[in-house]
Amino acid sequence: MSLSAQSIEDAKALALAAIASADSLEALKEAKLAHVGDKSPIARANQQLGTLTPDERANFGKIIGQAKNIVTAALEARTQILESERDSRVLVEERVDVSIPARRTPKGGLHPLTILTNEICDLFLGMGYRVAEGPELEAEWLNFDALNLPEDHPARTMQDTFFVEPLDSHLVLRTHTSPVQVRTMLEQEPPIYVICPGRTYRADELDATHTPVFSQVEGLVIDKGITMADLKGTLDHFARSIFGPEVKTRLRSSFFPFTEPSAEVDFYFNGRWIEWGGCGMVNPKVLVACGIDPDVYSGFAFGMGLERTLMVRHGITDMHDIVEGDQRFSQSFGSGVK
Repeated sequence: MSLSAQSIEDAKALALAAIASADSLEALKEAKLAHVGDKSPIARANQQLGTLTPDERANFGKIIGQAKNIVTAALEARTQILESERDSRVLVEERVDVSIPARRTPKGGLHPLTILTNEICDLFLGMGYRVAEGPELEAEWLNFDALNLPEDHPARTMQDTFFVEPLDSHLVLRTHTSPVQVRTMLEQEPPIYVICPGRTYRADELDATHTPVFSQVEGLVIDKGITMADLKGTLDHFARSIFGPEVKTRLRSSFFPFTEPSAEVDFYFNGRWIEWGGCGMVNPKVLVACGIDPDVYSGFAFGMGLERTLMVRHGITDMHDIVEGDQRFSQSFGSGVK
């Protein structure tokens, strides 16, 4: 633009109008760039001062400075107004009603199987037992051979057991927690009192009563003078602690390669006898395989499925409820955190 008092007055008027009409801080920012920035009319007029005579430079410098000061003051005033409006709006839009009940976020908790496992472990710890654990990927010798399960035993076939390739590695996903008992006998001198909880694997289809990944708890006692009476008394106390003081147990003759004699243990609950697990006196061949003298020591072992125990205890009729991870199912048992 040509430098004149009128052109400077017009630039000032345009700047003040743009600032006054800005209805947001973003719009005000654009007005500032257009009318106060380096490429604004007032800034270009200021750049032309170098082409004027000293007297003209002094006169126009004063006019430009006054115009710039007025525009800057208007800009600051409008900024304060718009910021105040913004802050007032935020106070309304982001207001928090402290009288509204809070939305409680669940803290999370333990799975019912874990709660039951902890309860059983606490029970046996109080009886002087130790909790023993072992790997879920197990050596075939520990899972079968040391437990007197011959090579032609049906449990060793691919139909029941998950073998890990290559097959000559002789590794399996353990089919029971009994290998933990073997490891304990190999590593510890008698007397031995252990409880062995953990996950196990068998080639079953998932249905209402079966799952290929399930939990067991097994007990092992090795000491001098241990008899079936000790086993029966332990199982009675175990059952009453889990299912109630009125529960009765019975032993039915059975066969397991790793115990001799062997028995199935049932308990009487809600008017009927229910099969619970297997038990018996530790087979002397197992003691020998683990380096324990059967002429000096004897012992008993037992094993129960935790899913079955949980289902009977709480009236659960479908295995899917336990394994599918529905939080509504787990929440009905509480957090399990003490």
